[in-house]
Amino acid sequence: MNNKRYLSLILILGSLTALGPFSIDMYLPAFPVIAKDLNTSTEQVAISLSSFFIGISLGQLLYGPLLDRFGRKKPLCIGLVLYILASLGCVFVTSLNQLIILRAVQALGSCAAAVASVAMVRDLFPVKDSAKVFALLMLVVGVSPMLAPTAGSYVTILFGWHAIFIALIALGVLNLLASIFWLPEKYQADPNISLMPAPIIKTFLSVIAEPYFYTYALTGAMAFSGLFAYVAGSPVVFMEVFEVSTELYGWIFAILSIGLISSSQINSALVKRYKSEQIVFAALSIQLVLTLCFCAGAYFNLLNLYETIALLFLFLCCLGFINPNTSALSLSPFKKNAGSASALMGAIQMGIGALASSLLGMFETKSAFPMVAVMAGSTIIAMIILLMGRMKLSKTIA
Repeated sequence: MNNKRYLSLILILGSLTALGPFSIDMYLPAFPVIAKDLNTSTEQVAISLSSFFIGISLGQLLYGPLLDRFGRKKPLCIGLVLYILASLGCVFVTSLNQLIILRAVQALGSCAAAVASVAMVRDLFPVKDSAKVFALLMLVVGVSPMLAPTAGSYVTILFGWHAIFIALIALGVLNLLASIFWLPEKYQADPNISLMPAPIIKTFLSVIAEPYFYTYALTGAMAFSGLFAYVAGSPVVFMEVFEVSTELYGWIFAILSIGLISSSQINSALVKRYKSEQIVFAALSIQLVLTLCFCAGAYFNLLNLYETIALLFLFLCCLGFINPNTSALSLSPFKKNAGSASALMGAIQMGIGALASSLLGMFETKSAFPMVAVMAGSTIIAMIILLMGRMKLSKTIA
């Protein structure tokens, strides 16, 4: 594969992978405006974020078998059409309940792009390059949290929050055209794969039974759920607790994203010298110490705006090392069922992420502590899962 073709595939797959994050991040600065327009609170608007996470989690379980049965492109294109239609519906909502429902439908569409892009990494690139490709995809994905909130803040100020969903419609259309005309179909569709519930469940159970999968998919999902807590909690923390403006919130979100991007690219160099398993353990250990210190500082109200930004930056750096390697390790045993495996991995990640973001609603206090407490708790559980999984893997190899 020549460099030009390699780069074009990375850009298309990265754009597909970025569709979900862009749909999440772009409307975050508009939370207070949406709340005012729909006669509700900022915390209630955040429920539409949780519904998106739930929709994308459940949808991935649907698209996994479809991608293995019919190939990658047909389900992908159908999902993108659904995404475009749901985004159009969001433009015309008049109540919070309508927004919550349409965001879930929008997620069902976008998750086709998420599952297909991950599965196609396994189709289009050799296993030994998987961690590198996932890191490159994270570079492309990382642009979305840099651009989306900042762009969303200015779009909201200039044109109103409805225009954000018009922009998402345009992004969906571009992805649909790129998928139709420039994305190759290397996977051979397998008509023998059943779409009946029993065989699908059997396939998912066979995936879950793989030690590498359940160890690193669960570890990665728990560690990454801290990001969902950060995304859901940051509008309240920055715009209500620290009282920053809508524009400044967008820029803070963009600056913090640099941590995730830069560490994921450093990871591309590290995987040449160290095993992915070693990188995951080291990064998660640092994340554990960091979040415990962060949690103590937030609980005793010792942190100012700049210290909070610095600690969040370091937290995102850790995720930039963890996520590409846990993704590659989770999918490494699979070839035939790569679509189902990637779907299940994504569903687990989004499902746990939805739970993490919804936990913030249990706290009534206006402080950074609820967000940080969920981040710390998810990291602790991730480390426990990793240590137990490594013990199981060592016994299996022995």
